[in-house]
Amino acid sequence: MLVCISVNPAIDKRVRLSKLLPGRVNRASEVRAAPGGKAAHVAMVLRRLGADPLWIGFAGSASGQELSAGLQDLKIQTFSVPMKNATRTNLEIIDEDGAVTELLEPGAAVSKEECRAFESACQATFREAKGGVIAILSGSLPQGVPNDFYAGVIERVHGFGGRAFLDTSSEPLKKGLEARPDFVKPNREEVEWLTGWTIHDPRSAAEAIAQIISAGAKSAAVSLGQDGLVWKPLNSERIFHAHSPSVAARSAVGSGDAALAGFAYAAETKLDAEDSLKLAAACGAANCLAELPGQLNAKEVERLRELVKIEALA
Repeated sequence: MLVCISVNPAIDKRVRLSKLLPGRVNRASEVRAAPGGKAAHVAMVLRRLGADPLWIGFAGSASGQELSAGLQDLKIQTFSVPMKNATRTNLEIIDEDGAVTELLEPGAAVSKEECRAFESACQATFREAKGGVIAILSGSLPQGVPNDFYAGVIERVHGFGGRAFLDTSSEPLKKGLEARPDFVKPNREEVEWLTGWTIHDPRSAAEAIAQIISAGAKSAAVSLGQDGLVWKPLNSERIFHAHSPSVAARSAVGSGDAALAGFAYAAETKLDAEDSLKLAAACGAANCLAELPGQLNAKEVERLRELVKIEALA
């Protein structure tokens, strides 16, 4: 059972215009809205790959209803935890030159009672899964949710015999590592914040992964954008680098989430290390071609998967 934990979801709006002119009136040529937030992107990619994930997330006001309904329209199981404040909206502006500008709302404040209700929903789900769950915890935390929230969820899923995959940043990442997640997937900037190192190539990413493992992760991958993915699998001494195929990207927003979904799907279907990394890299690349984040084409994933090149770094 694949469970996507969405503490700070959103409505994603993708706006297209000829050129973004700061301080001027800008008229859009196209506006599209869809369920968003990192965990929603993961759930959508898993569904496109053929999995049947469950999304657990906060949903507040009309935007929260829109979010839940949008996920259900995509045939994704949802467990919406009600909140008083409205679900946020994120704005992605793309001009004709391909430049992408993101405006991300911080997320509405969550009360202690709402936070406890969310934890209870997670615990009930993990209990029912009877050890067969992979919980995917991704995204930032809104105001009112403590930095050790993910750490607590990781401990709960481990308590029921499941596995936890973590993708977040700053203090929630640091605290989450203390709970020994089964897999973490930070990007270059997140790793640099965590380790204090500059990641300038795949080999320096591999060195940083060793520090992430020492901090508590059982397995780790670092996403390097166009430079691909570096991964140390569970119970392996080897570190691999995936060279991502070059694509004419519409937008890279959500590509790290797509790669995370690829890793989770590979773990669920028990792919070997090389095939797991190829799938994750192909999902990230295919997301760049999608109309909206997370809504990739599974046929593109299969095509790009054959183009991914793997090398061993250690």
